[in-house]
Amino acid sequence: DSDARIPMVEKLGDHYYNFWRDQQHPRGIWRRTTLADYRKERPNWETVLDVDALGAAEGRHWVYKGAQCLKPDYQRCLISLSPDGGDASAVREFDLVTKQFVKDGFELPAAKSNVAWIDRDRIYVGTDFGPGSMTASSYPRIVREWKRGTALSAATTVYEAKHEDMTALAYRDQTPGFQRDFVVRQLAFYNSETFLRGKLTKLDVPNDAEIGVEREWLLIEPRTAWTVGGKTYPSGALLAARFDDYVAGKRELTELFVPTQETSLSSYSWTRHHLILNVLDNVVSRIEVLTPQAGDWKRERLGGAPALSTIEADGIDADDGDDYFLTVSGFLQPTTLYYGTLGQGQAQPVKHTPAFFDASKYAVSQHFATSKDGTRVPYFEIAPKNLVANGKNPTLLYGYGGFEISLQPTYSGSIGRSW
Repeated sequence: DSDARIPMVEKLGDHYYNFWRDQQHPRGIWRRTTLADYRKERPNWETVLDVDALGAAEGRHWVYKGAQCLKPDYQRCLISLSPDGGDASAVREFDLVTKQFVKDGFELPAAKSNVAWIDRDRIYVGTDFGPGSMTASSYPRIVREWKRGTALSAATTVYEAKHEDMTALAYRDQTPGFQRDFVVRQLAFYNSETFLRGKLTKLDVPNDAEIGVEREWLLIEPRTAWTVGGKTYPSGALLAARFDDYVAGKRELTELFVPTQETSLSSYSWTRHHLILNVLDNVVSRIEVLTPQAGDWKRERLGGAPALSTIEADGIDADDGDDYFLTVSGFLQPTTLYYGTLGQGQAQPVKHTPAFFDASKYAVSQHFATSKDGTRVPYFEIAPKNLVANGKNPTLLYGYGGFEISLQPTYSGSIGRSW
């Protein structure tokens, strides 16, 4: 709740947007600034939408649930607002130039809806169309294409999932020169089918695999061992293929990441010319930068972070350059945000969280416990520098396991003060 926390941003066009809540704006304000201003200690923020003011004007307790904005001009957005903070949200079209909701624009009442832009005058929509239109999980079963100025009831059906499925949705990849439309049939949380719209061609990947499409590339993350093209790839790998070739039947895959007993892929993101991998090695972060090329992709390390810290690099705008944000945090290091450009030297700090406790008296180390089946389980120890390891020190032991989430080094002012 500290006002000194870093205002993380998302680039939309020429501006950097941030959603901010504080004591004066408990429901939040959506605001923007320029990169030059963001670099300043106190940026000049321009309010785009004041959710508290909107709720007061309409007599509703709106909760902001995000915005989908149409590129490349980023003038129109579909803003989701929950009336109670739950999964059901109303959707309204918003103009980022006038900073007003569009009169007679696209609008949906509160429901568990899926929406996505096709172009300025069409959107994909999955919502509660009436009896039989929702799955047993209470999510949209039917996806339609809705044209501006027409009734929702007249929208053209694109796809219908089964009642026992989880949901269905559709979206367009708006990357200039690589526009493609996809339909997703979500059978369960980790089970889905993805189709390329046109003749509705199913992408031939395992249902439990995660996929990503960027320009000419298809990335595949199998969740279980997968044999294809005469080779078996392990669970947790990251594989690349040329999208058009793969759809045409070729199965030439490049291994971008192969996990070991100690390593896993935390996340990845694109810049215009590179792919950034955030890797966990015994729960400690490392970053690799890959550059597409024939055969094995060029691979480099992105260094400069403190030991035993959590670092994450993310491309800022894959359509516009190789800029990236780098976030660094540790048990004893307040979070710092860096801004850099791949291939142009070290990233430079732009924002940091102040220290909330005196960390000079503590030290962090990593150790391993061996489980009954021989697995080496890494853990961190935060202790006074003058600790005598005699087995008599009161110790707080904490762990977590679930949803493939690992506990990484994280700065916490409240926990640090309790030490």
